[in-house]
Amino acid sequence: MGFLLPVLFGVLLLFTVTPPSMSQLPPTIMAPAPAPISPSDLCNGIFLSYEFILGRKIPPNDTTDQPYRFESVLTVLNNGREELKEWRVFVGFQHNEILISATDALIVNGTELPALVGNGTILGGYPVSDLKTAIQTAGDLKQMTAEIELVGTQFMVAPPAIPLPSNISLVNDGWLCPEPTLQSKRELTTCCKRDANITVNTTITTKFLPRQPGDLTIMYDVIRAYDQNYLTEVTMENHNPLGRLDHWELSFDWMRDEFIQKMQGAYPTVVDATKCIFGPQSLIYTGLDFADVLTCERRPIIIDLPPTKKDDTTLGNIPSCCRNGTILPRIMDPSKSVSVFTMQVAKMPPDFNRSALFPPQNWRIKGTLNPDYSCGPPVRVSPTFYPDPSGMPTNKSSFASWQIVCNITQAKTEIPKCCVSFSAFFNDSIIPCNTCACGCVSETRRTCSAESPPLLIPPEALLLPFENRTALTLAWNALKHKTLPNPMPCGDNCGVSINWHMASDYRGGWTVRITIFNWGEIDFPNWFLAVQMKKPALLGFEKAYSFNASLLSVDGGVNNTIFMEGLPGLDYLVAEADEKDPKKKNVRIPGKQQSVIQFSKKLTPGINVAERDGFPAKVIFNGEECLLPDLLPMASGGRRNGAITVLFFIMFYVATFMILL
Repeated sequence: MGFLLPVLFGVLLLFTVTPPSMSQLPPTIMAPAPAPISPSDLCNGIFLSYEFILGRKIPPNDTTDQPYRFESVLTVLNNGREELKEWRVFVGFQHNEILISATDALIVNGTELPALVGNGTILGGYPVSDLKTAIQTAGDLKQMTAEIELVGTQFMVAPPAIPLPSNISLVNDGWLCPEPTLQSKRELTTCCKRDANITVNTTITTKFLPRQPGDLTIMYDVIRAYDQNYLTEVTMENHNPLGRLDHWELSFDWMRDEFIQKMQGAYPTVVDATKCIFGPQSLIYTGLDFADVLTCERRPIIIDLPPTKKDDTTLGNIPSCCRNGTILPRIMDPSKSVSVFTMQVAKMPPDFNRSALFPPQNWRIKGTLNPDYSCGPPVRVSPTFYPDPSGMPTNKSSFASWQIVCNITQAKTEIPKCCVSFSAFFNDSIIPCNTCACGCVSETRRTCSAESPPLLIPPEALLLPFENRTALTLAWNALKHKTLPNPMPCGDNCGVSINWHMASDYRGGWTVRITIFNWGEIDFPNWFLAVQMKKPALLGFEKAYSFNASLLSVDGGVNNTIFMEGLPGLDYLVAEADEKDPKKKNVRIPGKQQSVIQFSKKLTPGINVAERDGFPAKVIFNGEECLLPDLLPMASGGRRNGAITVLFFIMFYVATFMILL
């Protein structure tokens, strides 16, 4: 046994010091590769992403204009240091897209879905429109992020091609966005940062956005709040010196099944509770008599009340109400530049608590022969303060306030509602309003030409409706040896026309006679007319004889517009009416207002009034820009003498006889 101990010790030592073979080593544990850094993690501002999810072909089959369904996601992430209030993102759609749905977002100009967005559109959050910061929420992405699922139709971009937009950018004031970059074939991203030239309060205690300027602002103030309903006051105020509304119509969309129980100061165009009776409202308001409900329309149209209802304790009795829908510029009458009404709004679950207050969306306002307005979404602002009704020297605040900003738009496709004709003392022909200046219906185009320029007319024809001018026009153009087109040009179809007549041009000055014609069926009380001319002409403006006229600074210019309104007793432009003479019962007479404007040449010695200097560059009636003629009167046109007058009337009677045949 003694000799075995050294042997065993040697064997044990051998196993102890001999390293194991490679096959006996445990497998090497490799460290995981670092995850790629997301572009959003590198953004310290507002991160925007547009990701295309899928698309597929849809009927009908059309090789020239094939439609495809698309689904995509727009992401707005606040990685900055300040809360983003009322976020708005421009998406530059470029494939004739039709947007069908957008979760948790609306088109900010009030356009309802589905909507044509092929030229791009601006989306805003709804019902949540503010994005908090990571600092405010300890990094809670649900409060920092808005993910908008978009579904729509695009044309002619077939798979595997991807119909991405041309651009995405944050359009909130004070933000700058670089050109977006492609993260993949399906995703477009950009990181927007604050403009360094704009000072911003970055504290997290700021609760409301500041009120914004606009041509027309609408305040939606909740002045009483209950669990199941609330009382709101709606205030529309005109801030544009050349903007106005006549017979205004206001509309909006209820988004949470609300309905209007009562109103004062205004009224819906349709009083109908049918949609409540057959809708979810009847299941909730089981004890309510819906016969007393004003309207359950999802998109009601609201109109102003007539002055006779101003003191009605049930329908009126609201300050600044009941003027037949007229909102004037402040320059005419500050007290009539505001219109107010109240609504009692009934709510639906889950909003049965006093603090659950949501304004309607997609606001629109329009008038009769007035400019078109585009309205943004309601923006939560600081509460409105009112004088205390008790008479105490204190102010009472609303429970919640939203501001809707509307601005006058000049769309390229917009059809004018008024037009201008030119004439001058040195030419006996009138250059009438353009053919189809205010549009032509398809039925009319079959009997006249919408493309032919208008024919010259004699001064006598200005007082006649277009359909009664034919004989005079034929005779006059025959006298002038003008070739008559076949078919004849269509009329201008405008409800209001203005004639600008160069009345005189002498060494010390010049005069213009301006005539306003109302060919429509609606009277225009408190009308106004604004004329913009080249600066040399306006320097010589002195006065108007039958109108109240003054120089006005508009669009950043200084004294660049002549603003005219009727003097007391002459401020009512009546509608077209039948001729009182029974012998002319088939002829209607337009409402008319006329004045002479005097200019001096003292400050404009080199002015040439016979050319463009003496004619307007822009004419605006009641806020609506009127279409100007393409031509000016020519000095070579001649003036009428006795022989020409006799010859004209002979040809006029001949033409009349031929028409009657």
